[in-house]
Amino acid sequence: MTQPLALIAYERLLPGSQLANRFQDLGYRVQTLSEAASLVEHAQREKPILVVADVGPQNVRLIEAIGQLKKSPGTAHVPVIAIADAHDVNLQEAARAAGATLVVNETAILAHLEQFLEQALQVD
Repeated sequence: MTQPLALIAYERLLPGSQLANRFQDLGYRVQTLSEAASLVEHAQREKPILVVADVGPQNVRLIEAIGQLKKSPGTAHVPVIAIADAHDVNLQEAARAAGATLVVNETAILAHLEQFLEQALQVD
């Protein structure tokens, strides 16, 4: 059986590597990206089951990449969990407007990853 692929885009090393390790513990293959510009191309080529994007203030280009991902016919179906600062309402709203399936904060995703995965991967 093939392991599902989680594509994780982040710039901050500590939460990104912790998240990658948690996904691997749950049986996912993990590929990481540090360049927002390559998100759509990488997702089209690799066919991930899910994208997790750290859309912190230092990486707002990732919000644009989420929008492109959701507009592309080959990747529009891929659920996106955006990680945004709990106190930055504008950043959270921008991620939702771009098409993020869920917007959560860093502490919550590490503590409740399995529940967020279930919610994001739920088929309507």
